[in-house]
Amino acid sequence: MKAHFQTFAAYNRWANDRLYAAAAGLSEAEFVEDRGAFFGSMSGTLNHILVADRIWLRRITGEGPQPKALNEILHPDLPGLCAARQTEDERLVRTIDAMDEERIAGTLAYRTTTGEPFEQPLALVLAHLFNHQTHHRGQAHTLLSLHGRNPPPLDLLYYLREVA
Repeated sequence: MKAHFQTFAAYNRWANDRLYAAAAGLSEAEFVEDRGAFFGSMSGTLNHILVADRIWLRRITGEGPQPKALNEILHPDLPGLCAARQTEDERLVRTIDAMDEERIAGTLAYRTTTGEPFEQPLALVLAHLFNHQTHHRGQAHTLLSLHGRNPPPLDLLYYLREVA
């Protein structure tokens, strides 16, 4: 499972790099414009992905920032958000690299954002983390299209072909 999650961590970084490069073509007004997505704008959507990653990585590692809300705007500008995203992607890669198979096969005890205690298999938590990113990157991809941009392919197979 470790190799599986290492692939997803590397893919995640690759997809985020491509998405952020495409988002750099938006004006500041377009970046913050509410287009009716679940988190409103490109800014809201990309910030939410970062917030969720920080929440999960803190639960997994016991370290790192602890956002206050799922819709918190951590970085209102794209350059600041991009730098934070790259840092978080590297942190995620390092976190997976540091895990052994026994840890991945174990469980994670954590509290939800409302304080409710849960315990789940860590492998499923990691699967959720990567699936959650993919879900919201799809929304960001649509937002780029709504702004008249031609978003890049972000499919896992494109990444696998590129690194093969």
